[in-house]
Parts: sequence; structure tokens; C-alpha cells
Amino acid sequence: MRKKQENRIRSQHFSWKEFLWTFIVLSTLTAGQALIYDAYISVKNVPSQYIFGITGYWIIVALIFCLVTARQKYKTFDKPMRKLSEAAKQVAEGDFSVYLEPLHRADKKDYVDVMFEDFNKMVEELGSIETLKNDFISNVSHEIKTPLSVIHSYAMALQKVELSPEIRKEYTETIISASQKLTTLVINILKLNKIDNQEINHLAEPYDLCRQLCDCALSFENSWEEKNIEFVADIEDRAIIHAEESMLEIVWHNLLSNALKFTAPGGTITLTQISDEDTISVMVSDTGCGMDEETIKHIFDKFYQGDTSHSGEGNGLGLALSLRVIELVGGAISVKSEPHKGTTFTVKLKVEN
Repeated sequence: MRKKQENRIRSQHFSWKEFLWTFIVLSTLTAGQALIYDAYISVKNVPSQYIFGITGYWIIVALIFCLVTARQKYKTFDKPMRKLSEAAKQVAEGDFSVYLEPLHRADKKDYVDVMFEDFNKMVEELGSIETLKNDFISNVSHEIKTPLSVIHSYAMALQKVELSPEIRKEYTETIISASQKLTTLVINILKLNKIDNQEINHLAEPYDLCRQLCDCALSFENSWEEKNIEFVADIEDRAIIHAEESMLEIVWHNLLSNALKFTAPGGTITLTQISDEDTISVMVSDTGCGMDEETIKHIFDKFYQGDTSHSGEGNGLGLALSLRVIELVGGAISVKSEPHKGTTFTVKLKVEN
């Protein structure tokens, strides 16, 4: 591997061209010195042996100078750059365990040491991205495989002739439910990818946030009535905000959906909105199962689901998507929760005066 790497590099430590130019410069300086001496001693009186001797002397000096500079160039530049080149090639081939040791102590670092540090940070970040990518692909494959298996199994079962109309209808509804979950998953993945790649144009326009919150809450009215959940809304009459309305709708829908999912029948969900001169705050609280500290640390990670008993009702992308949207509009989101005592998500958005 090392031999192959070195064959790619054509630079030389010692160049006869450099030696020749060094000798010419030194000889020219000597000729200038001779012109000065000519004012006192005639050039005609200088013996030829001296001329040949001085020429040989400068050849030796030029050779020593080129060898010393070549060694210094190799030690301070060529050798570190070869190490950097070999390391970069390993990274390009997928090895993210590469680490370049600094050449000097911390109190004597030069630009090469700083370059090595930046390279190590870059490799570390690339390794993290590669791990996240592999985890993302693994999770997506798993999440897509589950509803596809359900659709395939029930579609095969529907081919049986002896099925009663009731069972056939039940199988059909299961297929529709699985396909809807698959559609939601794909849509969320596409949205998250577009946001991460900044492919969504952020068109901020003024609109009434209170109206939007009311509309989102009303869309869950049938669901909380089915679970006998008390819904409490404490919001202002009007709060104008400058943001992309369709993007923030994703946030409120996900927060209310999670509150509904994790709140047991007979519980309470509270939607609160307050504002001051600088910020508008929206809180979504529930009396559900709550979360421990470890779950809270990962709650905004892609595909993370703290309560596996509800894993069939989502895909772990809602909060990750909400976080990216809030970051995109310049806001902040926080969560407070205790096991068996419920959860409160707080979103703070800046008000443009």
C-alpha cells in the first residue's frame, strides 16, 4: 500500500535544476565581489588556479546548501504531507479510524499541526455521519419492512375463497391502515431529507398562530372523544407570527398526536399559548406515561421510540422532524417529563417587530 501511494507522488527531494540555479546565484555574487576587488587589484593579476578553486568551492557550497534545504523541506513539508495524503486516501476508501499524531508539542504547534488537528476533526465528523447514515438506512429498512409484511400477509389471506364478508372487510382495513402508515413514513422521510438538505424554501409570511393551533386541535376532536380524553385549551385570541405556516403545522400536529398517543383514556391534554414582546410560547402537556431522563436525551433522535408499547402507532420521525422545523424558523423546543406524571413540550418562537 505504501509503495503504491508513493508512486502517485512525483516530487523530488533533491533537484539538479535547483542546484544549478543556486550555483549560478552564488557565482554571480562572487562576480560582483570581484568587480569590487578590481578597484584595488587588477583581475589580470588573479591566478587561474584561484578562479578554478573558487568555482569548485561554490560548487561544494551550492551542493551542501541544496542538500540541507532538501532535508529541511522533506522533514517540515514533504513527510507530513505524505502522511496527510496517505491518511486522506484511507478515508476516501472508507476507513474512518485514521488519526494523525501532531508533530510538535502543544506549546510549539505550527500550521502543519493545526492542519492535522482539523483533519482529525473532519474524519471524526465523517465517521459520525457514516454511522448515522447506516443507522438511518437500517431503521428505514425496518420501518418499511413491517407494514409491507402486514400488507403482503393480509393480501395473501384475501385470496382465500371461503372468507366471510366480515373477515374480508377486516383484512382490507388492516391493509389500508398499513399502507397509510407506510405512506406517512415515506412522506416524513422526504420532508426530513429536504429540510436537512435545505431544499425547502423558507417563505416567512405573517399569519395568526392562534387560529392555526385551534385548527390543529379540532382535527383531533374525534380521537380524544373516542379515548374519553379531556382537552383544555388556553390560548390568546390572536397572535401574529412571521413564519411558514405549513411548516409549523407539522410541529403542532406531531406534538398533539404524541400527547394523544401516550395519554391513557380518561386523561387530560392541555394546549397553552402565551406571548410577550419578544417571544410566543406554545406548551402541549399531557397526563400520560411520561419519560425518564435517558429517554428525554434521545427523544429528538430519528426513529427513536422510548415507549415500545406504542411503537406500532408511529415511526419515531415526528419529533426529529419537528425539531428541524423549529430550528429552521429560529425557534427552540424543550421538554419536561417524569415517569407516570406526564410530559410538557414547550416551543418558543421569536416575534419579529
